[in-house]
Amino acid sequence: MGLLVFVRNLLLALCLFLVLGFLYYSVWKLHLLQWEDSKYDRLGFLLKLDSKLPPELATKYANFSEGTCKPGHASALMTAIFPRFSKPAPMFLDDSFRMWARIQEFVPPFGIKGQDKLIRAILSVTKEYHLTPALDSLSCRRCIIVGNGGVLANKSLGSRIDDYDIVVRPHAMSPRQALTGPALCRLNSAPVKGFEKDVGSKTTLRITYPEGAMQQPEQYERDSLFVLAGFKWQDFRWLKYIVYKERMSALDGFWKSVATRVPKEPPEIRILNPYFIQEAAFNLIGLPFNNGLMGRGNIPTLGSVAVTMALHGCDEVAVAGFGYDMSTPNAPLHYYETVRMAAIKESWTHNIQREKDFLRKLVKAHVITDLTSGI
Repeated sequence: MGLLVFVRNLLLALCLFLVLGFLYYSVWKLHLLQWEDSKYDRLGFLLKLDSKLPPELATKYANFSEGTCKPGHASALMTAIFPRFSKPAPMFLDDSFRMWARIQEFVPPFGIKGQDKLIRAILSVTKEYHLTPALDSLSCRRCIIVGNGGVLANKSLGSRIDDYDIVVRPHAMSPRQALTGPALCRLNSAPVKGFEKDVGSKTTLRITYPEGAMQQPEQYERDSLFVLAGFKWQDFRWLKYIVYKERMSALDGFWKSVATRVPKEPPEIRILNPYFIQEAAFNLIGLPFNNGLMGRGNIPTLGSVAVTMALHGCDEVAVAGFGYDMSTPNAPLHYYETVRMAAIKESWTHNIQREKDFLRKLVKAHVITDLTSGI
């Protein structure tokens, strides 16, 4: 009797094992087939980035003449090639920042965890959270992000750049840095004066961080907004000093001397929404998550961050001065100096190749326009 019970239980266990094994195999096979037939890459971008607009968008924009701003064009195309894209995200932090769960969970640069007190103190003085009234009233906004690449030199694009409603100049960290860390980096201030023919004279937003902020007051454009991109907690403390016009040390917790004064009044100062740094890094470029902490190779450049911001806040987006072509070692690295492309070394903080892949997707799908064809 005991033997029969044992045999029966063994057969039941074997049957259960076979059923579970079959189910597991079926699920795995189905997943494999779905992956093989998937239209999207590992990040969620459409694999086939046609030059054709989706039918619904083609119909929507069919009657717009050449050169006319198309409302919602960039975000509509972005959603078509990246369905996970969610447009609502304010450019700058306002007094409702504590309600943003997506940035409350992360420390800088991917969020504001631990910075509430400093941010409240800054916003209580700046009291402005938008663009200018004139720009906010536009029914369609055309934006351009101007990088500092040598590809801008001698292109005479100045007047075309100035024709955009919003001209964003991010202070980009040079990729010429050693693997030993950021202390050997050099920052570029992307000067405008003297280069207007190629880079334009108009600046709407200067996006920077303490080590990248220009130290000579005369370098600041009179009509531009000063926008902080907070990469570490010291950056927010620095901005508080600037806004309150308090005395500070130029080397207080920073890896190089920083500006102790910015010739902007509090209403001309903004804090970039760190959601764009988070989204660019983890969702769009696919940099290592690293438990949500700053680490090697997981910090997006301010150029990619600015493009991400523009996709949320602008109707049409263009770039100029983007791209490093390593196949031309004698080409100028930046438009304002004689240093050559061969000077580039591997970046400790950025993954230039992944960023280039991301931007190329946007250009190929006509989400953004590359005026200098450097991407």
